[in-house]
Amino acid sequence: ELMASLQSRLQALWEERELVFSEARECAKRGEELEAMVRDLCKPNEFERYMMFIGDLEKVVSLLLCLSSRLARVQNAMNRMDSNTDAEEKQSLNERHKLLSQQREDAKDLKENLDRRERVVSGILAKYLTEQQLQDYQHFIHVKTSLLIEQKDLEEQIKFFKEQLENLKQSIP
Repeated sequence: ELMASLQSRLQALWEERELVFSEARECAKRGEELEAMVRDLCKPNEFERYMMFIGDLEKVVSLLLCLSSRLARVQNAMNRMDSNTDAEEKQSLNERHKLLSQQREDAKDLKENLDRRERVVSGILAKYLTEQQLQDYQHFIHVKTSLLIEQKDLEEQIKFFKEQLENLKQSIP
């Protein structure tokens, strides 16, 4: 029953992931349309700033999500430590935790820098776009970020349930 329940949950997550991928493809199309409009309206250096911001947005958000996920896994491993845990393993987990925490702080600094750059890009676009077009741009940025987060969350859940299912299969003779 438990295996069937886990398999059913996995199936639901895979279906949800397909919907998110479909939304991401639609968002990418909107992004391409927006890119063409910005290319036509802005000066080349302004367009380059826009493109660098869009590219860095995905990289920085993905980096933050990845580091947060890895940090959570290390923290979970640390929470499972007990008096039987090898001292070397404890030290290794503590070092990884410290390193990942520092890397996440660095990534947060990158995100703050990206937020400042977004305000600059918005200011540039405000000179060329109508109020509705500017709102469309802001909506695109919000949706793109949300979809990245949702995709990462679904991937993590799928990974978790696959591991649970595999562990359950191995525990049954």
